[in-house]
Amino acid sequence: MTWQRVRGHEALVQGFRRAVRRGRLAHAYLFTGAAGIGKRLFAVELAKALLCENAAEGELEACDRCPSCVQVEANTHPDYFTAVRPPDVSEFPIELMRELCQTFALKSARGRGKVVSIDDADDLNQESANCFLKTLEEPPPRSVLILIGSTPDRQLQTIVSRCQVIRFAPLSVSLVEELLSDVEDPALRARLARLSGGSPGMARELADPALWEFRRELLAGLVKSPIPTVELSHQWMDFVEEAGKDSATQRRRAQLVVRLLVDFLDDALTLSTNGTPRRTEANEYAGLETLARRAGPDRLLEALERCLETDRHIDRRVQLVLILEALMDALGQKL
Repeated sequence: MTWQRVRGHEALVQGFRRAVRRGRLAHAYLFTGAAGIGKRLFAVELAKALLCENAAEGELEACDRCPSCVQVEANTHPDYFTAVRPPDVSEFPIELMRELCQTFALKSARGRGKVVSIDDADDLNQESANCFLKTLEEPPPRSVLILIGSTPDRQLQTIVSRCQVIRFAPLSVSLVEELLSDVEDPALRARLARLSGGSPGMARELADPALWEFRRELLAGLVKSPIPTVELSHQWMDFVEEAGKDSATQRRRAQLVVRLLVDFLDDALTLSTNGTPRRTEANEYAGLETLARRAGPDRLLEALERCLETDRHIDRRVQLVLILEALMDALGQKL
């Protein structure tokens, strides 16, 4: 029952079930994959199944009714610990990690073991990672530690080597579209699913009307000659700052714009090589033709590569204003 909410990762569920039946559940896991793909939900369902009071021996299935299941769902279970980077800092604080490790080291309150889930594992700095490493090397009995991140490359090798890495693959476009059943417009639903990269979370972020309004303004500027690069970079920075003061939220909004920009440039590249664009709306086709004719395939390909490089720089937390100014300057030269 507990796994019904987990969609698209059935093979991973079966793998964990086999590990429990064979008594070979690891003490530490690193969940990796794109944001919004279901890693956090999987961690909650795993904790629920491990701590369920009615779970049969050797089975990984929660009842969803007992006090333990209810408390895990509400994040109030005394043996279930979660840690998230505070929104006002860019790295996981050492003080928060020390508190987590000290609490986790205490004896299990219910006797079924303990589970800890560390979100934003990509944001562990050297101090907090080394602090957690001690718990990772000597975990409490019957405990399971889960780190949630994007890729093993963002973690210390000493941590990766002590974890079993679980890679979450993107969901199919059809499944993402099915999970967006609350989006009433079928055309928008299909477009969001296609743009999502297999991530229902990203699809829902892309559904923001403000994002599409800014996309319209950005594309209108890109088809002008010359491109008003300074004005567009300022508008882009203003747009990401409207998301709030949290730098992670601003970076995420900037990346969503990059995703939409890549989508448009890819269609322009297709058109410039005599292909048929499949994604651009009819009311944007004139601008697409202008850009394809003016830039040509070589410069459009260079522009796409520059956008992908920008996405990587955003991930590495280079100062946003510098990234966006550099991107718009490059696009002004190439387009």
